[in-house]
Amino acid sequence: MARATRALTAAGVESARAEAELLAAYVLDTPRGRLALADGFTAAQRERFEALVARRADREPLQHLTGRAGFRHLELAVGPGVFVPRPETELLAGWGIEVARTRPAPLVVDLCSGSGAIALAVAQEVPAARVVAVERSPAALEWLRRNAAERAAAGDRPIEVVAADVTDPELLATLVGEVDVLLCNPPYVPRAVAVPPEVAGHDPDEAVFGGTDGLSVIRPVLARAGDLLRPGGGLGVEHDDTHGAAVPALLAADGRYVDVAEHRDLAGRSRFATASRRADGPHAGVAPAWQTGSS
Repeated sequence: MARATRALTAAGVESARAEAELLAAYVLDTPRGRLALADGFTAAQRERFEALVARRADREPLQHLTGRAGFRHLELAVGPGVFVPRPETELLAGWGIEVARTRPAPLVVDLCSGSGAIALAVAQEVPAARVVAVERSPAALEWLRRNAAERAAAGDRPIEVVAADVTDPELLATLVGEVDVLLCNPPYVPRAVAVPPEVAGHDPDEAVFGGTDGLSVIRPVLARAGDLLRPGGGLGVEHDDTHGAAVPALLAADGRYVDVAEHRDLAGRSRFATASRRADGPHAGVAPAWQTGSS
């Protein structure tokens, strides 16, 4: 463990000791908190552990090595082709869950769903909610459907998965004016920003970068959310920490939102913006069927 910690520290991995312990727990198939009670590695387990440490030192994401990512009360399957959910996104999900709990049978939409982290957290913690998860990437959709099936088998309320592009102006046309809570963790990193090796080498490019200014997906999402939300419905969207003024300004300029607020993460960085749909703003026309993708 000491050697593994030194190797990970030298490779620039933050929380090297904790990650070494997580890898050891994974190899031993035991909770991290019970490592001190473990008998130790067999020769085969030690070889496997050292191989995993070497891969982590090459900055392969820890979650790809273990195949799982924690998110609120969930353990999700993740791997190549899908964005690994981050702890800071739990704050956005928590906000949406609290808003959804104020409605008797809320309709909640999760755009850019990826692994399904937000959607499945809502479905687990707000059993009365109907949850619709939207994702366009074929690779990410495989992980999303896998996680949705796992959670349904575990007893959570099943979610609806829709294959669609969130920038489509006709997105979810049958739900116009009906959504109680709309949440989105879109690609938002400005193209010129350098990202950690775990992100650059493993997270899908389309799930990370949001154009030159990082707002190329956020702009159409905010516009479509104004159509989809019912009067008084809540919107929450995660953004880059440099967008603490830009995203609230976009919401204010739209004219259909009130109670615009900016939220910071535990490190004090601007992390997501929220707003409520005005009761007197216009909605788009309602179409008779899904316009993109299928449930």
